[in-house]
Amino acid sequence: MVSLMCTLEHHRDEVNCCDFSPTLLATCSGDKTIRLYDTNDFSELPFSPLSGHGYGVHCCRFSSCGGYLVTCSTDASIMIWSSATGEVLGTLEHPGRSPVRACALAPDSTQLLSGACDGTVAVWDFSSKTLSRCIAVSEASVVACCFTPCGQMFVTGCTYGAIKLWDIHGDLLHSERDAHDLGVTCCNFAHQYKSDGCMEFRLASCGQDSLLKIWIVSQHGGTACEMTLLHTLTGQSAPVLSCAFSWDGEMVVSGSVDKTIAVYDANLGALLHTLNEHDRYVTAVALSPSMPWIATGSMDKTVKVWRTGDGDGAIVAEPRQQPTCKGRKPPGHSRLLLDDWTEEDVGTWLHEEGLEELVSIFKVNNIDGPELSQLNKDILASELGIESVGLRGRLLRKIEALKAEQNGSEAPDEFVCPITRELMKDPVIATDGYSYEKEAIESWIKAKNRSSPMTNLPLQTTLVTPNRSLKIAIRRWKSSQQM
Repeated sequence: MVSLMCTLEHHRDEVNCCDFSPTLLATCSGDKTIRLYDTNDFSELPFSPLSGHGYGVHCCRFSSCGGYLVTCSTDASIMIWSSATGEVLGTLEHPGRSPVRACALAPDSTQLLSGACDGTVAVWDFSSKTLSRCIAVSEASVVACCFTPCGQMFVTGCTYGAIKLWDIHGDLLHSERDAHDLGVTCCNFAHQYKSDGCMEFRLASCGQDSLLKIWIVSQHGGTACEMTLLHTLTGQSAPVLSCAFSWDGEMVVSGSVDKTIAVYDANLGALLHTLNEHDRYVTAVALSPSMPWIATGSMDKTVKVWRTGDGDGAIVAEPRQQPTCKGRKPPGHSRLLLDDWTEEDVGTWLHEEGLEELVSIFKVNNIDGPELSQLNKDILASELGIESVGLRGRLLRKIEALKAEQNGSEAPDEFVCPITRELMKDPVIATDGYSYEKEAIESWIKAKNRSSPMTNLPLQTTLVTPNRSLKIAIRRWKSSQQM
């Protein structure tokens, strides 16, 4: 039996990943934020959301002890956070500044992996935050990586469909060329393994071929490795985007483009449950190490928490009685876009957000919507004279949340730049056929060696063409929001 416990609706764009520690749930999104929840009642922590990435956040992973959280982003950075305080403990830049799609921590937290769109995986020394080595894995994007439970090997998966097993020194041990012939999307090891003369692990992988596969990965004599297919699971009818084992290794769960979550018996390969509560693609699944809980994230911007079995130790309320954990409702004036707010709208918003002490300062300095959207910590300190570091930080977090609400929650997807995830002002068409914000795609081309942000293939030319029809459509949509 699997039943829905609660729905978390704080993110303002698609949820890309979620992960449990023994006491926390982390989620990350295309809205550039990471959110942290206390698993006692799934209330959001006071210092959440975490902001710092310049573009959407693709992956979030706790250390095994739960004390650290690692995240990675299209901005080519890997950030290390304190789970207790939300403090940034380190920021790493992937070699070549390629967008980072996946990250993983070794079980003993000594090594960190980051997999990128240029086909490389970087291995970092976690304690010193320094690069140990960068490995060319594939000509395609590396979209999945994870350590074996022993921490001495790791696996990578790419968009060309290969799964490769490496030792910690970067030597290739085994390559499964066509593991998923349309591309790998995710892979994860079960936490249990055998070590009697032969190291043996179970690996789950999923892909664009709509399949979830369970493999036996074995290493004989410390060198030779092989992968043997144990189960091919076909319970979903569209590409499978995410997969994870339960911490006892008895279940494996996957999320799919068909909007379902499939729960399987990992030993028998039998489908146990199909869950259908999400409205769009299910992009993320995670299982708690301490409770019988599953978390699922989706392009519908929600995270759903489920309990399995009889729910011992879980939240007592029945699913229909469990309150939904919603984000802040937009204020009435937010039907106007931020660029159209008057000084009075800004003052009203400050009152609603509990920032009344700033109203007079903002009024004296004639801060309207466009001015509000451009504020940063230097302006707040030097020009507006706001001395409190905590107050400045709280204001900037609320401004970022407000922008995320307006830019990601209501605008049609085709009006939102794939790079910035914000409403486009000056859309242009690149030679890959996609439309982007002009400044964003020009910066991308300059920094990313002329690759397409959407396909990762080389752009035939760096020239971009104004998309006038899209610009007119966005203008009409903005006008309709002000009525």
